[in-house]
Amino acid sequence: MSDATRGVSRRGFGLLAGAGAAVALTRGDALATAPAVRRAYLGTYTTQPGGGTGIGLASYRPRSGQLASTGVLTGVQNPSFLALSPDRRTLYAVDERAKGAVAAVRVGGGAPEVLGRARGTGGADPCHLSVHPDGRFLLTANYTGGSLSVHPIGRGGVLGEVADVVRHTGSGPDPGRQEGPHAHMVVTDPGGRYVVAVDLGTDTVHTYWLDPRSGKLRERQRAAMKPGAGPRHLAFHPSGRHAYVVNELDSSVVVCGYERRSGVLTPGAPQSTLGPGTELDERNYPAGVLVSPDGRFVYVSNRGHDSIAVFGVERGGAALRLVSVVPSGGSYPRHIALDPSGVLLFAANQKSGTVAVFRVDRGTGRLSPAGAVLAAPVPVCVLPV
Repeated sequence: MSDATRGVSRRGFGLLAGAGAAVALTRGDALATAPAVRRAYLGTYTTQPGGGTGIGLASYRPRSGQLASTGVLTGVQNPSFLALSPDRRTLYAVDERAKGAVAAVRVGGGAPEVLGRARGTGGADPCHLSVHPDGRFLLTANYTGGSLSVHPIGRGGVLGEVADVVRHTGSGPDPGRQEGPHAHMVVTDPGGRYVVAVDLGTDTVHTYWLDPRSGKLRERQRAAMKPGAGPRHLAFHPSGRHAYVVNELDSSVVVCGYERRSGVLTPGAPQSTLGPGTELDERNYPAGVLVSPDGRFVYVSNRGHDSIAVFGVERGGAALRLVSVVPSGGSYPRHIALDPSGVLLFAANQKSGTVAVFRVDRGTGRLSPAGAVLAAPVPVCVLPV
């Protein structure tokens, strides 16, 4: 990749320098200690009509929730999902194309810079990635063909060639979406012991052990979800004893028990991500799920209904109670994210080309709009830091 393709188109990027300091999680201190301006990154599709030209750069103000565009980092194709390294110095992006790849970007100081060349994932259409907590491996889910990839991370965050590719097998009852495996998410559990992967095409959640020397994955368990549910994403409770799986094809969320020592996931009964009696003009496809830092609330985005469902966490994480369902501030909220303080929630609305910001009531979990929505080209991921 030439230097000419790695440039940063920027407006006011200097405002972001040094804005990566940690923020206290207590309600009283969160805003008092937050810097005036923090950074955010936006994922998009560069090959779709109306899409972006690279990774979107943005800034936001924790006190007001004001979000503003500050430029674009070019040189990364189809960065539809983004993840930050534990030391916050390197940003990783998928290249969601038939010949899938992942790229690394230095973001620790000054203007962002693409590191080295993109590395192939050995799979098609990578749609999700995460960094192992020890910072030594990048984990990627390849949607088409249903596989997982592991890349070693070298000095300075640079990616090595793929160390392992594990391919799922099977299918589900929905012929349009489950003709084969479709890995949609891969993440490490809170204890850092196991890697958990969600497969929409086979209605399965897989648990793996990652060999810290070779980077090879070894399967430990498979948890079967309801046939046709289409599990998409998963989020762990901070205790590590429960996980919440959002199902894309039947508009449900499932509370799962999780055994931290063995990696065994036990799904419970599904419940709707929509309010009682909800009438839909089009089919709904839940997408993102996340848990508040204090473990008291769970949030799910609904594409089609164009809303965000707020659930209260009960019984130490073993149960969810629907609190409210609020408009997402646009159309087709594909990804949602909380800022590090847990005070702001961001929603990337893919079809309307908007990113909305909400203030979180830390007592009730309810959401209220914070600032004007930001226009962005096909936003499919938002990563506030």
